[in-house]
Amino acid sequence: MTTRFIVVRHGETQWNVQHRIQGNGDSPLTPRGIAQADAIAERLADEPFDALVSSDLGRAMQTAQRIARRTGHAVVPDARLRERHFGEGEGLTYAEIDRLHPGAFSRTQEMDPDYRVPGGETRREFHHRIMVAFEALAAEHDGERLCVVAHGGVLAAIYRVIHDIPVAQPHTIPIANAAYNAITFEADRWSLEAWDDVAHLPAAVPFVES
Repeated sequence: MTTRFIVVRHGETQWNVQHRIQGNGDSPLTPRGIAQADAIAERLADEPFDALVSSDLGRAMQTAQRIARRTGHAVVPDARLRERHFGEGEGLTYAEIDRLHPGAFSRTQEMDPDYRVPGGETRREFHHRIMVAFEALAAEHDGERLCVVAHGGVLAAIYRVIHDIPVAQPHTIPIANAAYNAITFEADRWSLEAWDDVAHLPAAVPFVES
């Protein structure tokens, strides 16, 4: 079985700029985010793929729809690709959540795979969900190439799987908005073809996920 993926993080959002926790909450793309979505769409217009799958959250769908306009694909929404759920933290700034749940996003708590912001997912639960989702997509689209639009945490999770990085081990991973990333699933193994390629984004803003 061989399935190839182009994986794209959504364009910049209002909550990205405001440093608010998004998770399963949502905010629209900024003008910069729309330009980023259009730039990756233009790049993908010359790169063949069989299907366009997106997290069903608004910021990912908005990005995917701009890709679809350029490539002619229908967008297939997939809730399995949602960002990690941060429960009571969603929509809050990091300072606000620290007042409610001190240390919730400290390095100690954030790298604890079983720590849960009330109402949210643990890091371990989230990483398992994403691993299962990508393996299911690989099986569902054997022999095809997919474009998947998702989130920073989703890309960080699959990066860890590819590089066999334990979920509790601190590790910085560059994941710019609307960057080009390419991975392959073959014979039950993941491999990396390209990561955080921003050649189409001359004004790319660096972003690091853990």
